Amino acid sequence: MSYLIILLFIIILSLLIASYKFAKIVMYPKVWKYEETLKNEIQSKRIKEDYLDNIPKEELLIDSPYDYKLHAFFFPNKDSKKTIIFAHGVTYSLWGSIKYMDIFYKQGFNVFVYDHRFHGKSEGPCCTYGYYEKYDLKTCADWIFNRIGTDSIVGIHGESMGAATALQNSEIDNRISFYIADCPYSDFIEELKIRIKEDYHLPPFPFIQLAGLFYRIKTGATLKSASPINAIKNVETPILFIHGANDNYIPNSMSRDMYNIKKGYKKLYISSDADHAQSVWKNPAEYEKVVVEFLKEIMVI
Repeated sequence: MSYLIILLFIIILSLLIASYKFAKIVMYPKVWKYEETLKNEIQSKRIKEDYLDNIPKEELLIDSPYDYKLHAFFFPNKDSKKTIIFAHGVTYSLWGSIKYMDIFYKQGFNVFVYDHRFHGKSEGPCCTYGYYEKYDLKTCADWIFNRIGTDSIVGIHGESMGAATALQNSEIDNRISFYIADCPYSDFIEELKIRIKEDYHLPPFPFIQLAGLFYRIKTGATLKSASPINAIKNVETPILFIHGANDNYIPNSMSRDMYNIKKGYKKLYISSDADHAQSVWKNPAEYEKVVVEFLKEIMVI
């Protein structure tokens, strides 16, 4: 009997250690260095270096409601009353959003890009996949409305975790005129089930449940609280969902599911042959056409 008790203790301890390590990976993902993200975008020709040198811009530090600083850039477009906010993906920085910028700048939008908490030059203790990030995003929108005016048009474009954050923001900020969600997950726990199986070859149960306990102790949030599909159930703000047909990181079925439950105006674009966050590069002309048509249909251009 004592051997069984020792064996049971070892199994439980091993499960707890493995779950704790998984929770740490979730909360503290290995993020790119800020300078490396810019270098990578320039080398990949997703950013033209002279473009950034010649366009007017302001570098900002904005106070998060959680007592840390958010790093951002604002690119004014003459005296425009329209602004697009970009929210980048996990582990990267605001430079990952610049590849989308020209689509909107040509349509007369000011551009606002920022680093999520725990990313780039922004502060913040850990990553929560949209739970606290949505309030940071709302704070960025506050800055824009204060700067441009409460009568201005503000839209949000997000990529991956940034898209999931944007969709969660839609539940708490009815001032936003539209959302464009490029390859978002519909529910963070569902995405974790995929990742823990594919990346670590572990079953979801009991590791996600145990990791969730450590996550809640550290962050004060639950894993299930980061759920875009629940956030948008009663949101009627126009949303354009974009997803790569070959996305194996976040399956496009997640965007399809959210499109199906979304009330009010909505649009879905599945980009052929595109992997995760690659839709704008696989089909740039079609991507821009879909975005511009969406903006025209909701009458913001």
